[in-house]
Amino acid sequence: MSKKSNATAESQSDATTAKPDFAGASANASLSAEKKIELYRLMLRIRRFEERSLRAYQSKKIGGFLHLYIGQEAVAVGCCSLMGKDDHVITAYRDHGHAIAVGMEMNPLMAELYGKATGCSKGKGGSMHFFDPSRNYWGGHGVVGGQVPIGAGLAYGIKYKGLKGACMTFMGDGAVNQGAVHEAYNLAALWDLPVVFVIENNGYSMGTSQARSSAGELARRAEGYGMAWGVCDGHDLYEVRAFMAGFLDAAREKSKPAVVEVRTYRYRGHSVADPDNTYRAKAEIEEYRKTKDPIQVFQSLLLAEKVLDDALVEKIDAEARAEAEVSADFAEASPFPDISDIQKDVYWEADNPSERKSGGRLFFN
Repeated sequence: MSKKSNATAESQSDATTAKPDFAGASANASLSAEKKIELYRLMLRIRRFEERSLRAYQSKKIGGFLHLYIGQEAVAVGCCSLMGKDDHVITAYRDHGHAIAVGMEMNPLMAELYGKATGCSKGKGGSMHFFDPSRNYWGGHGVVGGQVPIGAGLAYGIKYKGLKGACMTFMGDGAVNQGAVHEAYNLAALWDLPVVFVIENNGYSMGTSQARSSAGELARRAEGYGMAWGVCDGHDLYEVRAFMAGFLDAAREKSKPAVVEVRTYRYRGHSVADPDNTYRAKAEIEEYRKTKDPIQVFQSLLLAEKVLDDALVEKIDAEARAEAEVSADFAEASPFPDISDIQKDVYWEADNPSERKSGGRLFFN
């Protein structure tokens, strides 16, 4: 694989060069109309879930942090739609979109936001800690960059077991300067681990422009470790899929790691407790919304392909809104965890005392 994918933002910036036919790329050409509609539905479900969770937060139903994925939907859906049975996903705290993209249902996700016992993490994790091992989805991590070494570890497990899989390890642009990230890069390159490090670059980390915080092109740092790398735009789902497919194939078939940068954008603040536009112009947000909104971009493509029509667009939207509303009702009606559960699901040995091997105290009351 070349050091840089052909599906780069730079290739589109030259006005004399026509936009590549991402829809015709091998990763997309075989998509059925039904599958395309499913991908569109997934993106819309993420958007409506996030909007409903914002309303719940504003109504004081959700405590703690809430990091919304609005504006980035094509990244998670594009990447996760390429998963095979032995592929895995791990991400940071902006994890709702990935959770829905891998197939998690809204009810346990919204219940988790509410801190209810019916949540996907039994109400103990909240917004930043969605998990579903049955779908090879490993969270949801609150420590900046903390999930990246774990992603390398998941990839090590895939290779150790002799499986043809890959681990997509997502991080934000604010995580790239963490030491643990570079330690993971080093081991992935040294041991040829089947991991694709995905930098979702929304431009501002927590609230500081990338230009003021990180030197150079983020994915290019892979060159220092001898890894393949690439950059693409993240608002076109076809482009994300076409871009990611080659890196995933190299990880699965040759156990070759890579670092990729997907340029995207978030409409809301870092978390909903943060302001949306004190460090960026409101016009900048609106320009992206008008010209690069990932749902509108894919909707326009599918309308042009006659895969969608206006009636179906309205139907899918109504269903997504209704599903999100039902999830809020489910969360509202669910019970809070019992106080007796506070020490459960913390240590495996505590939950399985007959198989405990260690000595000493596990809890200090």
